[in-house]
Amino acid sequence: MASQKLIKKARRRLAEETGCRANPWGGRLSVALVFPNTYAQAMSNLGFLTVYQLLNNREDCLAERFFLPDPADLREHRRTDTPLFSLESGRSLTDFDLVAFSISFENDYLNLPTLFELGRLPLWRRERTRRHPLVVCGGVCAFLNPEPLADIMDLFVVGEGEVILPPMLEVLQTGSGRQELLEELSRIPGVYVPAAYGERLLADGGRMAGDPLGGAPARVRRQWLRDLDVHPTVAAVQTRQTEFGDMYLMEVSRGCGRGCRFCAAGYLYLPPRERSLDRLARQAEQGLCHRERIGLVGAAVSDYSRLEELSRLILERQGCISVASLRIDSLTADEVATLHASGHKTLALAPEAGSQRLRDAINKQLTEEQILRAVDLLGEAGIQNLKLYFLVGLPGESEADLDETEALIAAIHRRWQEHGRHRGQMGRLILSVNPFIPKPVTPLQWMPLARPETLKRARKRLRDLVGRLANTELNFESPRSALLQAFLSRADRRAAGLLPDLAAGRHLEDCCREAGIDLAAQLYRERAGDEPLPWDIVDIGVDRAVLLEEYRRYCAGRLTPPCRPDCRRCGVCG
Repeated sequence: MASQKLIKKARRRLAEETGCRANPWGGRLSVALVFPNTYAQAMSNLGFLTVYQLLNNREDCLAERFFLPDPADLREHRRTDTPLFSLESGRSLTDFDLVAFSISFENDYLNLPTLFELGRLPLWRRERTRRHPLVVCGGVCAFLNPEPLADIMDLFVVGEGEVILPPMLEVLQTGSGRQELLEELSRIPGVYVPAAYGERLLADGGRMAGDPLGGAPARVRRQWLRDLDVHPTVAAVQTRQTEFGDMYLMEVSRGCGRGCRFCAAGYLYLPPRERSLDRLARQAEQGLCHRERIGLVGAAVSDYSRLEELSRLILERQGCISVASLRIDSLTADEVATLHASGHKTLALAPEAGSQRLRDAINKQLTEEQILRAVDLLGEAGIQNLKLYFLVGLPGESEADLDETEALIAAIHRRWQEHGRHRGQMGRLILSVNPFIPKPVTPLQWMPLARPETLKRARKRLRDLVGRLANTELNFESPRSALLQAFLSRADRRAAGLLPDLAAGRHLEDCCREAGIDLAAQLYRERAGDEPLPWDIVDIGVDRAVLLEEYRRYCAGRLTPPCRPDCRRCGVCG
């Protein structure tokens, strides 16, 4: 019997929500929409909420949500032998026609064994039969590198759901058998069905997708939405039980044309696209009926061409504005004044690299003068706390680069302290430092990960520096977490077999050694430009020759101009 404690908690959560609701059962294709992390994390994810709305806006579909239980709830599930159940109707995963995972972060792969176990579904696709629902994976990870989950998922959505979901759902409505459905789905642009391909063995014993076995394409081309105005992307469900519970999230743009060479999102969502001011103004008016604060979402919100006008419209309607981070080189005093008027106490800037050499290498196109000017703009506007994002462990990083990083942080600290003294209130300087992860489909995909001792040395230097700076704190992602993310993001099909042991808390090094995987070769070697890569099955639209040229430009420290509307260089728009 299901735990009444868990059922009551789900009912409370549902009662506290407003907005989009699931369609009723009966005569509809049923979709279990699963987020492989907790409710609070899921309800902060605009992509997850958008897919939920897209599905329930159709008369022929219904979607209900599933989440990773909170730690206490997970213990209750296991104590009472309660299967995972949907928030809306309390049904089990196996009651649905389709189970759809939305995965944005590789480290969430470790939650999949638990979700399949609680959902009473076999983890491996080869063990699922006609009586089981099809299992699909969408989200960033599905078109960054699907191969680590290729032995688990029946199919992947490679690209933006607004484009791929309609034809996919039409096929699923036909009621064909499992094998026939997979064959038909494999022919839809942007759908990757691992079973529709043979396997290719790599020189190190790895496994990746090989030649198509039937009508599937040789490579699966990423699909993207040409006109963002066709589909609004907003927080369709409102709840206070999340980090962004006080705001209405609204996407203003998608993609970024800046060309930062380390950034997967910058390449996965090309070309950069904007929503019209008219549509956003209407969405903001709707959002202000639910929340006083509008959260503007996009890879480069500060680059939105009508940002000042949109901000003014929101303020005129007695609303407030929130953004995740600001572009240093496009920041204006008016934008900062608007954010201060909206009650922002902390704002974030992303220099990424502390030395000019490395900023040029990653194509950040920022000078120290621009960084300090942005700091002054925030300080003069009365912003209390400043957050800075940095990367360490970039390829070729030297002690001299770290010296410059320390000098830049010290210079920013002096400026920030001066602004604090001027306003009579000392604010905080927060350093958020992450190890560089060489991500697939970027110009740095061939580069190695920095070794743990290198990252630990950089962490010690920054800790020592912060210890000498008043009102400063350091948040440094652990080298172990970076190692796991780097492995999972670039792994081949063998990675899925490690997930149950990794989820149980075993170390990655031990799991790889037992599986015969050379972890050092996976992470710490520079790959050849013509070497087969596990994620080659996905074609994001950017020519490999362009990525290789940007890789060479990184090594030479040469800049590349941002995208232009008439640009045809990378191949996405051609």
